[in-house]
Amino acid sequence: MTDEVICRIENKVGRITLNRPGALHALTTVMCKAMVEALTAWRKDPAVTSVLIDHSGERGFCAGGDIRMLAESGATDGRAAREFFHIEYRLNALLMAYEKPCVAVMDGVVMGGGVGLALPCKVRIATERTTFAMPETGIGLFPDVGGGWHLPRLPGKAGLWLALTGARIKAADCAALGLATHVTKAEDVAALKAAIVSEGPAAVARVAVDPGPAPLAAIRADLDRLFGGPSVEAIFEALEADGSDWAKAQLTTLQTKSPQTLKVAFRQLEEGGQMTRFADNMAMEYRIGARVVARQDFIEGVRAVIIDKDHAPKWSPETLQGVDEAMLDAIFAPLPADEEWTPL
Repeated sequence: MTDEVICRIENKVGRITLNRPGALHALTTVMCKAMVEALTAWRKDPAVTSVLIDHSGERGFCAGGDIRMLAESGATDGRAAREFFHIEYRLNALLMAYEKPCVAVMDGVVMGGGVGLALPCKVRIATERTTFAMPETGIGLFPDVGGGWHLPRLPGKAGLWLALTGARIKAADCAALGLATHVTKAEDVAALKAAIVSEGPAAVARVAVDPGPAPLAAIRADLDRLFGGPSVEAIFEALEADGSDWAKAQLTTLQTKSPQTLKVAFRQLEEGGQMTRFADNMAMEYRIGARVVARQDFIEGVRAVIIDKDHAPKWSPETLQGVDEAMLDAIFAPLPADEEWTPL
């Protein structure tokens, strides 16, 4: 166990509370191991009938993984990064296959690794403080932790749009896209968690509120049309040709992202959307992750966005045209048999 994540049983509810508020509960290898151990122990324990995943403090559910560690590891032998991905992805897969209902309270920031924790849960509660995003292409990474499975299964091209642009959406859009199953008021979260511990997940429906109209509804038809092309280049061309203010804004955003990881994410979602087993998607993502963390774009993206904060990364290749199929094939290729990812 670790102080960074608190695992305990309360009245037949297995409780997992992320407890690293200073880092917006960014996941570490130790935290992932602790959650795997707790969930494995509770899986066949009759004293546990459901699981509640939440966080301490008010700033956010989980902002992702320990990006600095991943970049530092990727710049050397990559061993610590691969260890983190391996256990994190096992945690994601364990939650997806979990036989007991899991509830995630997605209050505040839900990004990257936090998405990987929340989306496998049967009940996913957003509040007016929720900000959901998969911003990885902005740091030369890719929308992992099951993004290749979850995102292409969202309505229309919303998942691809989220993956490529890193767009941030709020509770109403989360509910409209099925990312959240319920929305409640932030002021009611403490009472809601107490009710779940007392009554189980059924208590959630009683405090759910109408999130109001989803802002994305007004541009969903344009989104699906403009992001419906057969390649990232085709999407750029469609946005350029459209010329609307919304299309121009998306194009401006995409032009700041790593060309390499835009193409990686596009292929990831295309392949993941065709898979029939979540574990196969995670094996694919592990192959990508093991390689991408050691590539120049990730190390440069972390420098520009997280370390130096100049927000002026120098991507390599600089253009989409420079990212050829051979480069993508190498990133997606199987690893040696003894290095492949496997579920628990």
